[in-house]
Amino acid sequence: MRVLIFFFLALNAHYFSAQQDVKKLNELIQNWHKAASDAQFDSYFKCLTDDFIFLGTAPGERWTKKEFQAFSKPFFDRGKAWDFKASNRIWNFSKDGKTAWFDEDLSTWMQGCRGSGVCIKTKGLWSISYYNLTVLIENDKIKEFIELRKN
Repeated sequence: MRVLIFFFLALNAHYFSAQQDVKKLNELIQNWHKAASDAQFDSYFKCLTDDFIFLGTAPGERWTKKEFQAFSKPFFDRGKAWDFKASNRIWNFSKDGKTAWFDEDLSTWMQGCRGSGVCIKTKGLWSISYYNLTVLIENDKIKEFIELRKN
């Protein structure tokens, strides 16, 4: 009976811990998106690991943190960078609980987009280490899209 009680308590502790991580991670990503919308350069980039990578929507857009800072600075200096409204965010975790990855639907000026990313937990704090922004296109419109890219 003691083993069963211990197992039940351990399972509940693990579940509670995972729920706390999801809450912290959602706050991290929401604050990150908000910092861009509010043109808070330092707040935006402090959410990222030093080895952060951002994949943008255009061919060739693979930015290190320093490259992305240089690219983004003029947008932030104008008082508004970009405004992503996230929904439908789904989290997954590594077995050790120190890596989390997610995908989210985004409402943007580009219409429907999707973001996916990876977060790393270091010394109890979560940071974003990778983000991939994609523009969504329906399968039945791919041929038209391919033709547009040829021009």
